[in-house]
Amino acid sequence: MHSPRPQSQGMQTEDIGFAVLVVLISLAAAYLLAPYFGAVLWGVVAAIMFQPLTAKLTKRLDGRKNLATSIVLVGLIALFVVPTILLGINIANEATAIYGKVSSGQIDVGRIFQQVLNALPDRIRGMVDEYGLTDLENIRRQFGSSITSGLQTVAGRALTVGQGALSFVAALGVMLYLSYFLLRDGQRYGDMVRTSLPLHAETRDALIDNFLLVVRATMRGTVVVAVVQGALGGLLFSVLGIEGALIWGVLMGFFSLLPAVGTAIIWVPAAIYLFATGDTVKAGIVVFCGVFIIGMVDNVLRPILVGRDTRLPDFVVLIATLSGLELFGLNGFIIGPVIAALFIAVWNQHRDRRQAKADVAGSPIPPQTQVNAERAAEESVAHPS
Repeated sequence: MHSPRPQSQGMQTEDIGFAVLVVLISLAAAYLLAPYFGAVLWGVVAAIMFQPLTAKLTKRLDGRKNLATSIVLVGLIALFVVPTILLGINIANEATAIYGKVSSGQIDVGRIFQQVLNALPDRIRGMVDEYGLTDLENIRRQFGSSITSGLQTVAGRALTVGQGALSFVAALGVMLYLSYFLLRDGQRYGDMVRTSLPLHAETRDALIDNFLLVVRATMRGTVVVAVVQGALGGLLFSVLGIEGALIWGVLMGFFSLLPAVGTAIIWVPAAIYLFATGDTVKAGIVVFCGVFIIGMVDNVLRPILVGRDTRLPDFVVLIATLSGLELFGLNGFIIGPVIAALFIAVWNQHRDRRQAKADVAGSPIPPQTQVNAERAAEESVAHPS
């Protein structure tokens, strides 16, 4: 009469043991992939972005998956990989040239700072004096050495890339190789992951759909806006003859990733310097283009490219992006917002399930809790990223 009970306990113990084994082997696999984390990440991102295009092209080519995937992959290499490599080489060369001018004294950081200081109103200059920021030699020594070391670091990347060429080629090969198979068979792999997750079907589908939406919205909006703003900023500085236009354009593209900061962190100091040196026409052009052209790109393009897909408040995007960049480097501008969006999605799912259970039990969530949840949802919709 009691024989089924030990069998039930044995099955339960085996299930727990298998779950532990799944966790351990998954951690081991993650540790194994860690050296190529960036390559795997960008391979997955490329597949998420362009797998629908590959599927459409496959239909047009009468189901020839390999040909369609090869065409898409060659397009990605031509449009993204090659220009990125060329851009990195040009940045290293420009940083090397500027570093040489700073080291030789052709670019005097202390003198530039003094010119800006002299152009300030007397009241502001008095405040600067109180903080001891008028010591020209100290400024030249501290600020100048910081810029020099920074440029030296950037310039040294050329040597680093040369020495680590094998690692770079290996990472690039892993990314492209993974992208090929994910683009070709992404739907099948996605279904395998979807059915393997130990979650309720509705929760699983909602989280996966949210993940895909955030990745696509981040890449469509953030990357496109960054490229356009950086290109416009670099072109503006180049036309005005500002030294290091390519580097400043890349920095503008980078800072455009940060809401509430944006490209102004680059073009505002440039406008101040031009005004301080008496070049008011160029300063006015920088301010006009910065506000009405570069700045408006974000307001025009982002709603079109992103819409309300992510529904993340700006302060969440800012904190998540900064934290992601700090923890994961350049990969963090994707990882940060994705983690933040999944965090919000998980808690929204928890709230919805709690509400559903309360409705079934006949005891709704307390009114104040419901009001707070509705208010949070309204604010989230009112401030999409």
